[in-house]
Amino acid sequence: MNDSTASHTRREARTHRAPRWIRILLPAILILVWFAGASIGGPYFGKVNEVSSNDQTTYLPSSADATQVQERLGDFRDSDEIPAVVVIADDTALNDAAVEKISDAVASLPDTVEGVGSDVSPALPSEDGLAVQIFVPIDSSADLRDAVNAIGDEMRAAAPDGAAVHVTGPAGFTADLVNGFSGIDGLLLGVALLAVFLILIVVYRSLLLPVAVLSTSLFALTVALLSVWWLAKAGILLLSGQTQGILFILVIGAATDYSLLYVSRYREALRVNTDKWTATMEAIRGSFEPIIASGGTVIAGLLCLLLSDLKSNSTLGPVASIGIVFAMLAALTLLPAILFAFGRAAFWPRRPQYEPEVVAAENGMPTRGIWVRLAEWIRRRHRAIWIVTSLVLIAGAVGATQLDADGVPASDLVLGASDARDGQQVLGEHFPGGSGSPVYVIVPEADLQDATDVLLAQDGVDSVSVLAADSPSGTVPVTADGITAFGPPGTPAPAPTVADGDVLLQATLTNAADSDAAADTVRDLRTALHEDIPGSLVGGVTATAIDTNDASIHDRTLIIPIVLLVILVILMLLLRSILAPILLVLTTVVSFGTALGVAALLFTHVFQFPGADPAVPLFSFVFLVALGIDYNIFLMTRVREESLKHGTRDGILRGLTITGGVITSAGLVLAATFAALSVIPILFLVQIAFIVAFGVLLDTFIVRSLLVPALTYDIGRAIWWPSKLGRGRE
Repeated sequence: MNDSTASHTRREARTHRAPRWIRILLPAILILVWFAGASIGGPYFGKVNEVSSNDQTTYLPSSADATQVQERLGDFRDSDEIPAVVVIADDTALNDAAVEKISDAVASLPDTVEGVGSDVSPALPSEDGLAVQIFVPIDSSADLRDAVNAIGDEMRAAAPDGAAVHVTGPAGFTADLVNGFSGIDGLLLGVALLAVFLILIVVYRSLLLPVAVLSTSLFALTVALLSVWWLAKAGILLLSGQTQGILFILVIGAATDYSLLYVSRYREALRVNTDKWTATMEAIRGSFEPIIASGGTVIAGLLCLLLSDLKSNSTLGPVASIGIVFAMLAALTLLPAILFAFGRAAFWPRRPQYEPEVVAAENGMPTRGIWVRLAEWIRRRHRAIWIVTSLVLIAGAVGATQLDADGVPASDLVLGASDARDGQQVLGEHFPGGSGSPVYVIVPEADLQDATDVLLAQDGVDSVSVLAADSPSGTVPVTADGITAFGPPGTPAPAPTVADGDVLLQATLTNAADSDAAADTVRDLRTALHEDIPGSLVGGVTATAIDTNDASIHDRTLIIPIVLLVILVILMLLLRSILAPILLVLTTVVSFGTALGVAALLFTHVFQFPGADPAVPLFSFVFLVALGIDYNIFLMTRVREESLKHGTRDGILRGLTITGGVITSAGLVLAATFAALSVIPILFLVQIAFIVAFGVLLDTFIVRSLLVPALTYDIGRAIWWPSKLGRGRE
């Protein structure tokens, strides 16, 4: 028996001191606890919409004008309603009989469609006589998607044969978003799990092991969702469709990555231990530090989003962090318990053999394979490799200047067919483009006429009205001559509704509410109103989009440098070095720039997307830098471990060879899970899916496999400066 085998035998003997009942009972308890959590949390997959919202105003800073206007709308109106705009258009003029039939159907909507308010407008003909529009208020507590679909069905039944009928406006676009996010619980989860399962089958060439790893990921997600759901129910967290989708993908990807690292350590331990309890303890000890460091880095990066002004950004931080915590816990408790229960059979049909002599002969490192050949290539051509890969990455990053991330119209948020988008286009052909999505202006009652004059002076404003409870339609037109009176001459004009001394004006824009021209008009209105009437507030759909984009750009500028600084500090503490963390962060940033550059070129010239949300670069950066650093952590913690025994340069090559397979598998899994986001037809998620998936592949195959090993090999022991290891063997 050689020294290595004797050492392992003595360690196994010491480990056997753990009572048998502990070795049986502890794994069983862990599996039962996780199974119970998953059983309770499973039904919550179909209930997320009960505690989530896709209303942009909900996520704006409380100081934003649009937020303040939204909060005060209830002071002027009796109900909290979202307007839908029905537009019916034909190639020939709509005659009186057709308009009357449509009007009769409109009048019955409050009785036939659940959620429709009583203040439905009559059918309003266009000047060219080819179209009518109807304003239909829908209660915000109703099922918006069902209400919009039912309104469309009723109107199509009443419209002349061959006439185009569309439901658009804020309610129509919100229903489109709800439809887009409807596949998260089923389609997204199914595609992500299937992609991971197929990759694991190829990696392990085993059936039981992929099932164990996927079960770990799914149980982690289920318990995380259970926790997040109740926190959202209590009002502690805000949930939206995009947050839910990212949570699903992040937990599945991270839990699988951490599981792959543990499986790799467990397989190593089984080769030198006959006892599976001893192998389990060794695997946990070997994987604990990199998993905790990796998960802690991701959590630290995500929690930087708490600094965001935009609540849709700030709430993602804690939601995703909760997911990462359960991903780590599952990989370090549930998976070890499952694999302990199955032992070597978990790897069937390729069970790891007990062969300490072979391991000793290999000196803990594979002697053949692609990673051995790559390590040898780096040994011989390290300087040329890191210079060439750096130049290629930097060249790719130049394309990032082509990314238009200043926001996209609401009509372009949903990819594919959109009845609301088609309706908005038809509406703009026959009516003012902003019909149904007015600009709300709150001013003191004494300044009503002055505010009206300012609004009408803008070229982009078609008409102005003031909310008046005494008016049959709820509003009264206001012109330069004052409030329009109804009835015979001498009839007094309805009095405007006054709340806390203020009145609510509604301005209909000539351009579509989500267009750049409408945004320019609202910005000009805010400037003019704030000069003439200090304290006036401007809100509505267009103002909400403006405030959202402005807050998102502010967040992007603030948070990205902070994330870099936080991750840099964590790496310095983990690696006990200053130079290595700086270089690792720089390589990850360059990789992110390349991913963004390639994405920008494809988005603009191939996919022809209309632009990108300002949050796309921010979210992509947080995920890519935090997750990309993961692979560098997996690599460099092993390199440091090997460097302590064999010297820095040999340690680098050994670390690359030993971790090559597991990190590449982890990268493929994470890229596949993020790519699964593209099955949800929401522009934001599709762009995030591409950037992160492509960036992860860059990190896996270029940065971690070539750039980092070649660069650190060229620098040698100085990479660990100023730790003692930096003064050790090259």
